[in-house]
Amino acid sequence: MSDSNLIKEAAADRWGVERSQTWYDALPWLVGCNFTPSSAINQLEMWQAETFNPKEIDRELGWLAGIGMNTARVFLHDLLWKQDAKGFLARIDQFLDLAAKHKIRIMFVFFDSCWRPNPQLGPQPAPTPGLHNSYWVQSPGLSIVSNPEAFAQLEGYVTGVVDCLRDDERVLIWDLWNEPNNANIGTCGTGEMTHDQVGDIINPLLAKTFQWVRSARPSQPLTSGVWIGDWSSNDKLGPTLELQLFASDVISFHRYANLEETRASIEPLKRFGRPILCTEYLARGVESTFEEILPYFKQEKIGAYNWGAVSGKTQTIYPWDSWQKPYAKEPVRWHHDIFRADGAPCNPAEIALIKSLMGE
Repeated sequence: MSDSNLIKEAAADRWGVERSQTWYDALPWLVGCNFTPSSAINQLEMWQAETFNPKEIDRELGWLAGIGMNTARVFLHDLLWKQDAKGFLARIDQFLDLAAKHKIRIMFVFFDSCWRPNPQLGPQPAPTPGLHNSYWVQSPGLSIVSNPEAFAQLEGYVTGVVDCLRDDERVLIWDLWNEPNNANIGTCGTGEMTHDQVGDIINPLLAKTFQWVRSARPSQPLTSGVWIGDWSSNDKLGPTLELQLFASDVISFHRYANLEETRASIEPLKRFGRPILCTEYLARGVESTFEEILPYFKQEKIGAYNWGAVSGKTQTIYPWDSWQKPYAKEPVRWHHDIFRADGAPCNPAEIALIKSLMGE
């Protein structure tokens, strides 16, 4: 199938510009984070029955609400559906109740091409000391991604989740695939493929995912965030960027960079005339900071989801370069995350700024 056909099928029944903007105009300024409870090393440990921790989730969401955050981006996993669909849905419902208690609306992420490619159910490994995201796992795993004949087994997961939540106001938006063309270069990637080569494999499944979600008729919009490449003009878009930008109801992007580079990333996205959400930012070592970025996002009414909530087993306080040189102690300047495990902020000045911008 040609790339143009992929886009045509993925964009069928896409929201019009006016509908997407009307949806966004009815919302407050969206500010939140990518949330994993501190006791979970990855999506599987967050959601499996044996390690799902409602008390901890309630406590940590409360800390986020306490500084004015009103949304969170949360990753699901296809193996959880395969393991126990009914139980998984029940835990999702419980999680959404806890989020609603704190007036936090959720962006769920179905699939993810980042980090370890061979997820396995059951007890998860302990963190590797000093290593950023040492056991985050991809969804779906390599065995499915590399076998197009296996794609169909994912349809029931996607449509099953959406069918249960398609009119649920606790769910704000669906993020279909996190960084679909990420080859994990320099971390846990094999080094055998480029981002473009990964995209060539993933794009047909990403297009199907747009079709599957829309077939379940959700009332919420769909997105998949661009993160690498040149989106400054349509003629510079590669196949993955083109698919994401022309199939999404709402535009989303990732940018771990200073204010100047972040602004330069946003300006060309305005040409689509749709709401814009930054679904990943905050990497203090490269000056992607709350102080630099968040006031600009408020000025532009860009939805803002920083990476990380409470420091824990994901160990995302350590920079990405920990994959080349694991850290022996906590860095003076955290890479991601906001709170320590006891709820103390890593930087009280950041908390004051967020509260001020949110009117808290």
